[in-house]
Amino acid sequence: MAFRRVVTVSAAAACGLAGGSVLFSAVALGKQHSPPSQQGEEKAGGDAPETLAASLTGPPPPPPGLLLLPSPTASGAPAWLEKANGCGYWDNNWDRREPLALMNLKKKNEETGEQEASSRLAHYKTKATRHIFLIRHSQYNLDGQQDKDRILTKLGREQAELTGMRLASLGLKFDKIVHSSMARATETTNIISKHLPGVTKLSTDLLREGAPIEPNPPSSHWKPEAVQYYEDGARIEAAFRNYIHRADIKQEMDSYEIFVCHANVIRYIVCRALQFPPEGWLRISLNNGSITHLVIRPNGRVALRLLGDTGFMPPEKITRN
Repeated sequence: MAFRRVVTVSAAAACGLAGGSVLFSAVALGKQHSPPSQQGEEKAGGDAPETLAASLTGPPPPPPGLLLLPSPTASGAPAWLEKANGCGYWDNNWDRREPLALMNLKKKNEETGEQEASSRLAHYKTKATRHIFLIRHSQYNLDGQQDKDRILTKLGREQAELTGMRLASLGLKFDKIVHSSMARATETTNIISKHLPGVTKLSTDLLREGAPIEPNPPSSHWKPEAVQYYEDGARIEAAFRNYIHRADIKQEMDSYEIFVCHANVIRYIVCRALQFPPEGWLRISLNNGSITHLVIRPNGRVALRLLGDTGFMPPEKITRN
């Protein structure tokens, strides 16, 4: 009997980031693994109703999970499986700014249909690219009981200086710095801004640290109250929707924006922007004063150019608290 090696991944692992468990198995060509409810019927010598129906109408549906290797077709070209488990496929309208979604196609003129639709569509297309630099605050005093006491350490201030110098060395015309209203983020911003004179600073509560969503797999050492996910999660999601999207249609030139905030917020934003399962945010680690660079193209595509970069710091200056 011919066998074909396939790779199946559980729904959570297939949709998650690195670290999901992978199961390798060999199955007979053309034969699908049956769920437990059908195995008894097959052992008894008969096909389950679903299997029998599928054999009459075509190949049976894939089992739960995602087959990562292609199946050969008659032409020899790989035939990738249909969308499985709702992941791995890009949603063009993720920021609700896709031109076709903004147009009201019902108003299309019947006589000039396609030409008018094309003309109106151009009106909704973004022209500029947004460059978003997410900066994690520098090292701070962990012994502070209140936010106002959690100020930067001496090393933290040095880290902020290095981050500011690094951003200035890029030679970019930054449009603004938006920062969390928490003390450590505000102080980090003030130090960075010394290296970027003239760049406007804006403070917001949306970017404050919090618990964005319950992580998967769960953490053994970090277990906030469920109400924190409920309260903080909505706020951090609001920050994502408010700040992370393609450029406005009126924006003509590419923009460069800095957001100084916190590890949990940045990790969640990265997962959401790349359309990775947000529950995987805790699998990412970020150093103090690190730079994460997201690019949002006019067509809504998102690229991650840097993630937690601290290569500009001497090794002895690098921390993660």
